[in-house]
Amino acid sequence: MSNKLALVFGGSRGIGAACVQTLAASGFDVAYTYVSSVPNLPEKIGTARTKAYAVDICMPTQVAQVFADAARDFGRAPDCVVANAGINVPPGPMAQFDTGNFRKLVEVNIVGAFNILQGAAQHVADGGSIIALTTSLVRHAAPGLGPYSASKAAVECLVRSMAKELAPRQVRVNAVAPGPVDTDLFRAGKTEEVKQRSAAMSPLNRIGTPQEIAEVVNFLASDKASWIDGQIVQPNGGLI
Repeated sequence: MSNKLALVFGGSRGIGAACVQTLAASGFDVAYTYVSSVPNLPEKIGTARTKAYAVDICMPTQVAQVFADAARDFGRAPDCVVANAGINVPPGPMAQFDTGNFRKLVEVNIVGAFNILQGAAQHVADGGSIIALTTSLVRHAAPGLGPYSASKAAVECLVRSMAKELAPRQVRVNAVAPGPVDTDLFRAGKTEEVKQRSAAMSPLNRIGTPQEIAEVVNFLASDKASWIDGQIVQPNGGLI
Protein backbone atom coordinates (compact mmCIF):
# COMPACT_ATOMS: atom_id res chain seq x y z
CA MET A 1 0.00 0.00 0.00
CA SER A 2 1.43 3.40 -0.99
CA ASN A 3 2.08 6.16 1.50
CA LYS A 4 -0.31 9.05 1.90
CA LEU A 5 0.90 12.36 0.46
CA ALA A 6 1.42 15.61 2.35
CA LEU A 7 2.05 18.91 0.54
CA VAL A 8 3.85 21.48 2.72
CA PHE A 9 4.00 25.05 1.47
CA GLY A 10 7.06 26.77 2.93
CA GLY A 11 8.89 23.57 3.82
CA SER A 12 12.54 24.41 3.29
CA ARG A 13 13.48 25.72 6.75
CA GLY A 14 12.28 26.38 10.29
CA ILE A 15 8.85 25.07 11.19
CA GLY A 16 8.19 24.00 7.60
CA ALA A 17 11.31 21.85 7.36
CA ALA A 18 10.45 20.27 10.72
CA CYS A 19 6.97 19.50 9.36
CA VAL A 20 8.45 17.84 6.28
CA GLN A 21 10.72 15.63 8.36
CA THR A 22 8.10 14.77 10.98
CA LEU A 23 5.38 13.95 8.46
CA ALA A 24 7.81 11.82 6.48
CA ALA A 25 8.94 9.98 9.61
CA SER A 26 5.29 9.19 10.36
CA GLY A 27 4.76 7.64 6.93
CA PHE A 28 3.72 10.43 4.56
CA ASP A 29 5.44 11.03 1.27
CA VAL A 30 6.03 14.77 1.31
CA ALA A 31 6.03 17.34 -1.47
CA TYR A 32 7.16 20.75 -0.25
CA THR A 33 7.85 24.20 -1.60
CA TYR A 34 10.55 26.84 -1.34
CA VAL A 35 10.99 30.31 -2.80
CA SER A 36 14.67 30.91 -3.60
CA SER A 37 17.01 28.96 -1.33
CA VAL A 38 17.33 25.42 -2.66
CA PRO A 39 16.67 23.14 0.34
CA ASN A 40 19.07 20.45 1.51
CA LEU A 41 16.54 18.04 2.97
CA PRO A 42 17.06 14.38 2.03
CA GLU A 43 14.95 12.91 -0.77
CA LYS A 44 14.27 9.82 1.33
CA ILE A 45 13.30 9.75 5.02
CA GLY A 46 12.66 6.21 6.22
CA THR A 47 10.24 4.70 3.71
CA ALA A 48 8.97 8.12 2.62
CA ARG A 49 9.94 10.10 -0.45
CA THR A 50 10.28 13.89 -0.48
CA LYS A 51 10.46 16.32 -3.37
CA ALA A 52 10.93 20.10 -3.45
CA TYR A 53 9.25 22.57 -5.81
CA ALA A 54 10.00 26.27 -6.31
CA VAL A 55 6.78 28.25 -5.83
CA ASP A 56 5.84 31.89 -5.29
CA ILE A 57 2.61 31.59 -3.32
CA CYS A 58 1.55 35.07 -4.43
CA MET A 59 1.16 33.67 -7.96
CA PRO A 60 -2.02 31.55 -8.14
CA THR A 61 -0.87 29.85 -11.34
CA GLN A 62 2.29 28.61 -9.59
CA VAL A 63 0.29 27.34 -6.63
CA ALA A 64 -2.11 25.50 -8.95
CA GLN A 65 0.84 24.04 -10.84
CA VAL A 66 2.47 22.54 -7.74
CA PHE A 67 -0.75 20.71 -6.89
CA ALA A 68 -0.71 19.25 -10.41
CA ASP A 69 3.02 18.47 -10.32
CA ALA A 70 2.86 16.76 -6.93
CA ALA A 71 -0.13 14.66 -8.01
CA ARG A 72 1.78 13.62 -11.14
CA ASP A 73 5.05 12.87 -9.35
CA PHE A 74 3.52 10.95 -6.44
CA GLY A 75 0.57 9.43 -8.27
CA ARG A 76 -2.15 10.77 -6.01
CA ALA A 77 -3.85 13.90 -4.69
CA PRO A 78 -2.52 15.22 -1.39
CA ASP A 79 -4.12 13.78 1.74
CA CYS A 80 -2.75 16.66 3.80
CA VAL A 81 -1.92 20.27 2.89
CA VAL A 82 0.09 22.47 5.26
CA ALA A 83 -0.04 26.23 4.60
CA ASN A 84 3.12 27.35 6.38
CA ALA A 85 4.63 29.81 3.88
CA GLY A 86 4.63 33.39 5.11
CA ILE A 87 6.74 36.38 6.06
CA ASN A 88 7.27 38.86 8.84
CA VAL A 89 8.56 42.43 8.61
CA PRO A 90 10.16 44.81 11.12
CA PRO A 91 7.61 45.68 13.84
CA GLY A 92 6.47 49.18 14.57
CA PRO A 93 3.60 51.21 16.00
CA MET A 94 0.66 51.92 13.71
CA ALA A 95 1.48 55.63 13.56
CA GLN A 96 4.85 54.93 11.95
CA PHE A 97 4.36 51.50 10.36
CA ASP A 98 5.82 51.31 6.87
CA THR A 99 2.94 51.07 4.39
CA GLY A 100 5.08 49.14 1.92
CA ASN A 101 5.79 46.51 4.56
CA PHE A 102 2.10 46.26 5.38
CA ARG A 103 1.35 45.62 1.71
CA LYS A 104 3.96 42.86 1.71
CA LEU A 105 2.25 41.22 4.68
CA VAL A 106 -1.09 41.38 2.89
CA GLU A 107 0.28 40.00 -0.37
CA VAL A 108 2.12 37.05 1.18
CA ASN A 109 0.31 36.24 4.42
CA ILE A 110 -3.24 36.86 3.21
CA VAL A 111 -3.31 36.63 -0.59
CA GLY A 112 -0.66 33.91 -0.64
CA ALA A 113 -2.44 31.93 2.06
CA PHE A 114 -5.72 32.36 0.17
CA ASN A 115 -4.10 30.88 -2.94
CA ILE A 116 -2.84 27.87 -0.97
CA LEU A 117 -6.10 27.28 0.87
CA GLN A 118 -8.18 27.65 -2.28
CA GLY A 119 -5.98 25.11 -4.04
CA ALA A 120 -6.19 22.80 -1.04
CA ALA A 121 -9.99 23.04 -0.99
CA GLN A 122 -10.06 22.07 -4.65
CA HIS A 123 -7.48 19.28 -4.64
CA VAL A 124 -7.12 17.66 -1.20
CA ALA A 125 -8.39 14.09 -1.11
CA ASP A 126 -11.71 13.30 0.54
CA GLY A 127 -11.13 12.51 4.21
CA GLY A 128 -7.95 14.57 4.20
CA SER A 129 -6.64 17.40 6.35
CA ILE A 130 -5.72 21.04 5.77
CA ILE A 131 -3.58 22.86 8.35
CA ALA A 132 -2.62 26.53 8.30
CA LEU A 133 0.11 28.09 10.45
CA THR A 134 -0.90 31.34 12.14
CA THR A 135 0.22 32.86 15.47
CA SER A 136 -0.84 33.13 19.09
CA LEU A 137 -0.34 36.89 18.68
CA VAL A 138 -3.81 36.99 17.16
CA ARG A 139 -5.03 36.65 20.76
CA HIS A 140 -2.03 38.11 22.63
CA ALA A 141 -1.85 41.78 21.69
CA ALA A 142 1.67 43.18 21.53
CA PRO A 143 2.85 46.69 20.58
CA GLY A 144 4.23 46.95 17.07
CA LEU A 145 2.87 43.59 15.92
CA GLY A 146 -0.68 44.55 14.99
CA PRO A 147 -0.23 44.39 11.19
CA TYR A 148 1.48 40.99 11.30
CA SER A 149 -1.11 39.62 13.72
CA ALA A 150 -3.92 40.98 11.56
CA SER A 151 -2.55 39.17 8.51
CA LYS A 152 -2.66 35.89 10.43
CA ALA A 153 -6.11 36.61 11.89
CA ALA A 154 -7.41 36.74 8.31
CA VAL A 155 -6.09 33.22 7.73
CA GLU A 156 -7.89 31.94 10.82
CA CYS A 157 -11.16 33.34 9.45
CA LEU A 158 -10.58 31.44 6.20
CA VAL A 159 -9.83 28.25 8.14
CA ARG A 160 -13.01 28.37 10.19
CA SER A 161 -15.20 28.95 7.13
CA MET A 162 -13.46 26.21 5.14
CA ALA A 163 -14.02 23.73 7.95
CA LYS A 164 -17.77 24.18 7.48
CA GLU A 165 -17.55 24.10 3.69
CA LEU A 166 -15.46 20.93 3.40
CA ALA A 167 -17.14 18.92 6.15
CA PRO A 168 -19.38 17.06 3.66
CA ARG A 169 -16.17 15.59 2.17
CA GLN A 170 -14.88 14.70 5.65
CA VAL A 171 -11.95 17.08 5.14
CA ARG A 172 -10.77 18.60 8.42
CA VAL A 173 -9.43 22.16 8.43
CA ASN A 174 -7.51 23.53 11.41
CA ALA A 175 -4.88 26.12 12.27
CA VAL A 176 -1.79 25.87 14.45
CA ALA A 177 -1.01 29.18 16.16
CA PRO A 178 2.41 28.99 17.85
CA GLY A 179 3.93 31.33 20.37
CA PRO A 180 7.58 32.40 19.89
CA VAL A 181 9.58 29.64 18.16
CA ASP A 182 13.34 29.39 17.67
CA THR A 183 13.62 29.87 13.90
CA ASP A 184 15.78 32.04 11.64
CA LEU A 185 12.77 34.30 11.15
CA PHE A 186 12.38 34.71 14.92
CA ARG A 187 16.08 35.35 15.58
CA ALA A 188 16.58 37.87 12.77
CA GLY A 189 17.55 41.27 14.18
CA LYS A 190 16.91 40.32 17.82
CA THR A 191 19.40 40.82 20.63
CA GLU A 192 19.76 38.23 23.38
CA GLU A 193 17.84 40.56 25.68
CA VAL A 194 14.90 40.70 23.27
CA LYS A 195 14.92 36.93 22.83
CA GLN A 196 14.88 36.47 26.60
CA ARG A 197 11.91 38.80 26.91
CA SER A 198 10.09 36.62 24.39
CA ALA A 199 10.98 33.52 26.41
CA ALA A 200 9.68 35.17 29.58
CA MET A 201 6.24 35.61 27.98
CA SER A 202 5.69 31.90 28.65
CA PRO A 203 5.33 30.53 32.19
CA LEU A 204 7.80 27.86 31.06
CA ASN A 205 10.33 30.67 30.46
CA ARG A 206 11.52 29.49 27.06
CA ILE A 207 10.64 29.70 23.41
CA GLY A 208 9.41 26.72 21.46
CA THR A 209 11.25 24.60 18.94
CA PRO A 210 10.22 23.92 15.33
CA GLN A 211 9.97 20.23 16.18
CA GLU A 212 7.41 20.93 18.90
CA ILE A 213 5.20 22.75 16.41
CA ALA A 214 5.70 20.06 13.77
CA GLU A 215 4.48 17.42 16.20
CA VAL A 216 1.18 19.31 16.58
CA VAL A 217 0.86 19.58 12.79
CA ASN A 218 1.61 15.85 12.46
CA PHE A 219 -1.07 15.03 15.02
CA LEU A 220 -3.67 17.12 13.19
CA ALA A 221 -2.73 15.41 9.94
CA SER A 222 -3.25 11.98 11.47
CA ASP A 223 -6.34 9.87 12.04
CA LYS A 224 -5.80 10.44 15.78
CA ALA A 225 -7.22 13.94 15.24
CA SER A 226 -10.35 12.67 13.46
CA TRP A 227 -12.70 14.65 15.75
CA ILE A 228 -10.78 17.94 15.56
CA ASP A 229 -12.09 20.36 12.95
CA GLY A 230 -12.32 24.13 12.64
CA GLN A 231 -10.01 24.67 15.62
CA ILE A 232 -7.10 26.98 16.37
CA VAL A 233 -4.54 24.93 18.33
CA GLN A 234 -2.05 27.07 20.25
CA PRO A 235 1.30 25.47 21.19
CA ASN A 236 2.73 28.44 23.07
CA GLY A 237 3.97 27.23 26.45
CA GLY A 238 1.09 28.81 28.34
CA LEU A 239 1.53 32.27 26.80
CA ILE A 240 -2.28 32.59 26.71
